[in-house]
Amino acid sequence: MQAFEYQTPTTLAAAAHAAAQEDARLIAGGQSLLQSMKLGLSAPPLLVDLGGVAELQGIVVDADSVTIGAGTTHAAVAASMEVQRAIPALADLAGRIGDRQVRHRGTLGGSLANNDPAACWPAAVLGLGATVQTNTRTLSAEEFLMGLFTTALAEGEIITAVRFPIPRQAGWQKFRQPASRFALVGVFVSQGPAGVRVAVTGAGANGVFRATELEARLAADWSAAALAGATVAADELNSDLHASAEYRAALIPVLAARALG
Repeated sequence: MQAFEYQTPTTLAAAAHAAAQEDARLIAGGQSLLQSMKLGLSAPPLLVDLGGVAELQGIVVDADSVTIGAGTTHAAVAASMEVQRAIPALADLAGRIGDRQVRHRGTLGGSLANNDPAACWPAAVLGLGATVQTNTRTLSAEEFLMGLFTTALAEGEIITAVRFPIPRQAGWQKFRQPASRFALVGVFVSQGPAGVRVAVTGAGANGVFRATELEARLAADWSAAALAGATVAADELNSDLHASAEYRAALIPVLAARALG
């Protein structure tokens, strides 16, 4: 790992100023970037650590939504009684990310900014029709999540919070890779203000996506029985050493049905 400058701003304004510097890279929990640096895949000359920015942390629940600061750890979301009451599936998802060490260091904003195609949080954001707030604008889930490791974030732009509408019903199921604990396939389902949504992670060649055929079935009948015989095309899904595209395609409706409870 090469030498680099390290800055630790304590306010959002200071963080935005630091992030605007040439070649600056933002770091939250460091669960992805540090590994890339150790492997020599990334060598930023300047790291801006967001861990000390209190404005990016915390959870606010009101009658219509759950808003989670970008710097909030997975463990904090999983342990929040307010989240457990408002959107139990969200707390469940957060509590099954990685291992204990990852959950206590990794953050919501860091996961979304990285947008790993097998990460859990993108499925929740897309599956609930959430909005991503940055220091300059607000983006819908579809606007923000643009594909494989790609988001709408501009250079120096910082995710500040994510607002999740409270659904009438929601569920999450993940078939995990046992070593990494990333999703071979993960499915988040919800019925709420954004309609019926089924978001799939871990399977798509271009990252998280919505399973529209399953959504149509559940919009007509919100039950596991409605998904009996449902199929998902395998032609745009991943094949790798862990699972074929066909295997992943077969898992998606099964996990969606299980997510309904």
